Amino acid sequence: MKIKLAVAAATTVFAVGAQAQSSVTLYGVVDAGVEYLNRTAGDHSNVRMQSGNGITTGSWWGLRGTEDLGGSLKGVFVLESGFNLDTGKSADSRLFNRQAFVGLQSRYGALLLGRQQTPIYDFTLAFDPMADTSQYSIVNLDPFMASRADNAIQYKGTFGGLTAAALYSFGYDNSNAFGIGSGEVPGNYKKGREYAASLRYTTGPFDIGAVYDLRQPDTRVKDQRASVAASYAFGPTKVFAGYRWENASGAGAALKHNNVYWLGLGYQATPALMLKGAVYYNDWAGTSADPMVFVATADYSFSKRTSTYLDLGYAWNRSSKGVSSRASLSSDNIRAGDSQFGAMVGVRHRF
Repeated sequence: MKIKLAVAAATTVFAVGAQAQSSVTLYGVVDAGVEYLNRTAGDHSNVRMQSGNGITTGSWWGLRGTEDLGGSLKGVFVLESGFNLDTGKSADSRLFNRQAFVGLQSRYGALLLGRQQTPIYDFTLAFDPMADTSQYSIVNLDPFMASRADNAIQYKGTFGGLTAAALYSFGYDNSNAFGIGSGEVPGNYKKGREYAASLRYTTGPFDIGAVYDLRQPDTRVKDQRASVAASYAFGPTKVFAGYRWENASGAGAALKHNNVYWLGLGYQATPALMLKGAVYYNDWAGTSADPMVFVATADYSFSKRTSTYLDLGYAWNRSSKGVSSRASLSSDNIRAGDSQFGAMVGVRHRF
């Protein structure tokens, strides 16, 4: 159940009396399921409980606050923390590992400071039909498609059907034990920086977007991504298509270039039943071991808040060549050349 605490208080702003309306909303998701995977350790299979399976789902809670400052200007903040429902533990060492930012918002857009979803993350949520099921989505082939950035300044604005975003991070990952992605180094401002920008245009049933992201884990290394995608809805059906380019280069980098292509479909079979599916193809330069991932999901809603789901996935690795290009359905390593099947059934409640 959504809990909303609204407080109206008389305040003085710049010595002028004003009435400020503020609110804080508690929200989140509790999600758990049982997953089957084959070939998780050689030829062995595994059955286990998982704390959800998703970018936007998983299990987490958050606080969102706004304050009306007058003249269309608002103060805003978001704090979000992930946890493992199967054990009750925090998802990692960060208290607010998902997002933690504060900013100002007006009719001209929002300026936000702190740990945030990157533009490429928001792009993935909009154009990957399987975005709610991260282990069975494009994130399976490229985890950075659902990335967040520490120490980030981001602008977001929507003007009619056009949405624009731009982000700069002084150090996108300060939790890395090896210093990869940690920035704010005196005399070396490039280390750990990230900058990104995106545009999205929506008109009627048609939606199209483009995004560019550059991460510099070290001064000599660059990891670049660019993606374009579109979707079109007709009746209860929505089709998706997208392309993602990546190139990592520089001294000390694992030199790589690859392209990911995807096609997907969503179908609202009944008011309660949503069916989705997608196929992803990863074309790696310099190897014939180009993996493909086939995924499908069925989500049945008992109410607006509670649903049950079945996720199915198959990672097809066609060759033992090119170990770095293999695909799997979890963080468990599989042998190069092995393919993997996975299935998960679970229950999700949003509040």
